[in-house]
Amino acid sequence: MASKIYQCIETIGNRIIEQKEFLTELDREIGDADHGINMARGFTEVLAVLPKDSDNIGEVLKKTGMTLLSKVGGASGPLYGTAYMQAGKVLAGKTSLSPEDGKAVFEAVIAGIQKRGKAVKGEKTMLDAIIPAYEAYTAALDGGAPAGDALDAMCKAAEEGVEFTKTIIATKGRASYLGDRSIGHQDPGATSATYTLECIRDFVKSI
Repeated sequence: MASKIYQCIETIGNRIIEQKEFLTELDREIGDADHGINMARGFTEVLAVLPKDSDNIGEVLKKTGMTLLSKVGGASGPLYGTAYMQAGKVLAGKTSLSPEDGKAVFEAVIAGIQKRGKAVKGEKTMLDAIIPAYEAYTAALDGGAPAGDALDAMCKAAEEGVEFTKTIIATKGRASYLGDRSIGHQDPGATSATYTLECIRDFVKSI
């Protein structure tokens, strides 16, 4: 896994870049119309600067976060940058990963995003995908499910979280200015977070 961490980030980056227009369209409906553009620019830079053969998982994730923080505009840069840097702290010095490491990463990422964004679940943000994903992943592992099944449960919960964002009012960021008019639109941050989790699942299952 260690020498393949670049490949995992590459998979995530390529998915975000491929979905740039869709993510931007989602953001056009309730935000600044730049989520996909900014995220694609950030990951293009990430893939250009990351070492392809590093076996230090934490260092690669930290560098990913620092790059996103500096290259992605709007709210996404600080939030995604924080998420990757928090993951990097948890996995500092690690050259292999376990399902239990996944729990610790989730916990650190959620705490970091909450602190940075001053947000909680139910406010139409990326947390509405990430928190249910964490809860489903943890419940599956604690119930004795194989790691692959836990990852499937994680992604299913994230996808359901994205659908949930369509039903609630945005209370954070530019979308909050719309009030009731934000209902019916899915959150672009929750969507890109779900893409990230799906890529992680697919990558882990492929190795």
